[in-house]
Amino acid sequence: MKFDVAIVGSGLAGLSVALHLAQTRKVAIISKRALLDGASNWAQGGIAAVLDSGDSHDQHIADTLVAGAGLCDEAATRSIVEHGRAAIEWLIEQGVPFTRDASAELGFHLTREGGHSQRRIIHAADATGHAVQVTLEQKVRAHPNIALFEHHCAIDVITSDKLTGKGVHSGTPHLVGQPRCHGLYVQDEKSGKVLTFEAEHTVLATGGAGKVYLYTTNPDTATGDGIAMAWRAGCRVSNMEFIQFHPTCLYHPYAKSFLITEAIRGEGGLLKLPPEAGIAAGTRFMPAHDERGELAPRDVVARAIDFEMKKRGLDYVHLDISHQSPEFLQEHFPTIYARCLELGIDITKEPIPVVPAVHFTCGGVVTDLAGRTDIPGLYAVGETACTGLHGANRLASNSLLECVVVGRACASQIAAAPRVENPPLPPWDESRVTNADEEVVIAHNWDELRRFMWNYVGIVRTTKRLERAQHRIALLKEEIDEYYRNFRITHDLLELRNLVDVASLIVNSALSRRESRGLHYSRDYPDTLPKALPSVLTPDRR
Repeated sequence: MKFDVAIVGSGLAGLSVALHLAQTRKVAIISKRALLDGASNWAQGGIAAVLDSGDSHDQHIADTLVAGAGLCDEAATRSIVEHGRAAIEWLIEQGVPFTRDASAELGFHLTREGGHSQRRIIHAADATGHAVQVTLEQKVRAHPNIALFEHHCAIDVITSDKLTGKGVHSGTPHLVGQPRCHGLYVQDEKSGKVLTFEAEHTVLATGGAGKVYLYTTNPDTATGDGIAMAWRAGCRVSNMEFIQFHPTCLYHPYAKSFLITEAIRGEGGLLKLPPEAGIAAGTRFMPAHDERGELAPRDVVARAIDFEMKKRGLDYVHLDISHQSPEFLQEHFPTIYARCLELGIDITKEPIPVVPAVHFTCGGVVTDLAGRTDIPGLYAVGETACTGLHGANRLASNSLLECVVVGRACASQIAAAPRVENPPLPPWDESRVTNADEEVVIAHNWDELRRFMWNYVGIVRTTKRLERAQHRIALLKEEIDEYYRNFRITHDLLELRNLVDVASLIVNSALSRRESRGLHYSRDYPDTLPKALPSVLTPDRR
């Protein structure tokens, strides 16, 4: 398989890179499942950008910096925010059906979410991600220069140091002392065959790592594949301790990971204590935790809900938007209205039971604003990357913005790069492995990992809990690595291998941060240090 560019992942970041490159490059999109099975398709709220004269770049930047708790890269934040309008205009040109509003300057309805000082979230009702993904999916399926490989699982990237042992390919003298990425190994899930993809440029756009935790709003595909692959290849990883817990995931036995968008609170939704709270039932609690109430940033709201649940022994709290008219709710939140109604909850008349759940990975592979990693030829975009935009806590709806802006910049960087002659790449070698004897090992380790990550590395942390998690991860990693070396790979094994690597990065980053900041709250270090510094982990390349 030979391509100019191989993109791993089919979310908004990956599709943006592909569409911007396809006019001049032969592109492969490698998707672990179907194109629409990633997290971008699940995004409800919208995309944050300055689209109204009453708003400004400085205000959007200020809101982002406040939410990021001092850890955002201000230059990166400014660059992404200032390219926001162009990104939205490109999506409109592609045909994305954003919700219209004839009275608005741009002609589209803008909503507001927690942490934003202005209405600047452009959306397609309450299913923005789906609207964007369906539109772009049609474009990539129709493009003659884009080849789609659905149900193909990336294993590892191929770098020149692995090929020659010298860390450099003779055809790229400007990279002396550095490895270069020449492609990757990919398993066809249906046949089990491992394919070698040769590419001048490889883009990791695999999303986040929510499935490392027991409860998450993320789809099953969010297993940190790109982060783990980049780390194993020798890339630095930053700020992995900042795992965003979405405050409001629907609490219901038949609702798997169904998110209740931030925009519900932006449109006046109130958090209240449920009947199980006794005499306090029906009481708002957010004003006691933050003067911004329900519009406080997500980390504040998630900790407040967690505090109230633990203090009062609750399984959930209530989110009440029933004071809005039924017409308003059905127009602005049709997906949530319909799903809740299916489960016997009429949001026009009663509150929604909600709990926090893992939602977004703020850290990731260290990149610049064109997605370049530490390894030439290897890029990371979207939730896989850490550009510095999100800091210690992502501001609502900034993530899809980053996908489009950095995706476009990544494509421009690749298009302008000099052509590279790749060396011959060796095929995948299965000569020394056998079929697995007991698949139950994978299922058991998967379950154990996700449970202790939830219990030990959750919303509120202690050093003792983190050390316990670190110890368990070391044992699991040893067992999984042995399994990987001796048996033929499977889809589940590849995901488990990536999850345990990502879990290790999260725990080691958390242990290195001796303060509480943003999404990382430690009972042993409750104060915030005067200077905010990123936590950067560097792999041993020996």
